[in-house]
Amino acid sequence: MLAILYDVHGNRPALEAVLDDARDAGADRFLLGGDYAAFGAWPVECVELLRALGDRATWIRGNWERWQADPSALPDSPVTQGAARWVCDQLGDELVAELAALPAQAIIGDTLFVHGSPLSDIETFGPEPDPEGDDQALAGVLQQRVVFGHSHLQFSRRTPGGVELVNPGSVGEPWDGDVRAAYAVLDDDNTGTLRRVAYDVEAAATAVERLGDPRAITTAQRLRTARF
Repeated sequence: MLAILYDVHGNRPALEAVLDDARDAGADRFLLGGDYAAFGAWPVECVELLRALGDRATWIRGNWERWQADPSALPDSPVTQGAARWVCDQLGDELVAELAALPAQAIIGDTLFVHGSPLSDIETFGPEPDPEGDDQALAGVLQQRVVFGHSHLQFSRRTPGGVELVNPGSVGEPWDGDVRAAYAVLDDDNTGTLRRVAYDVEAAATAVERLGDPRAITTAQRLRTARF
């Protein structure tokens, strides 16, 4: 079984809950979909937990891995800029460079894994059908399933052309109104399942809130409400 983890965002309690749940479900392989460290109170600890998976894990980078190595690409937002400065200080130059060098996509069987979409790590698919936009984003894609994250919204749907689009949701910062950590699994028969796991949301929110900057206050509110 393959466990699919996206958008951890430095939330160690959520990550630990998901890893425990995945192992209990029978997961023996992991696909890690990017945005590992920024925003939460435990950036280094989360990367270390994922590194401990060893060769059972396949990694790709997200927009945050790219931004950490290239601050000029960051959006002009105090929250984002503040988060970037802090997480880069925590990770250090070597780890920032290592994460930025991860591949942008991975293919396992007939599934393509990207962070946002095949077009970029920012542009992504929505929960509702968008025939024109879907066709543009999937141009040249040969796989029958595309797994992506970035929007922190857990859903799956099929395009008119039959491609299955799967967003496993965010492990560390869901934005769909459900505060539980989100991820997905692919069974050995290639059946996908979306999963949610309860964890100590208040502990995660309080820990990041103690950092005391505007980014921390915003992140704590998002954790408590599961809204952007």
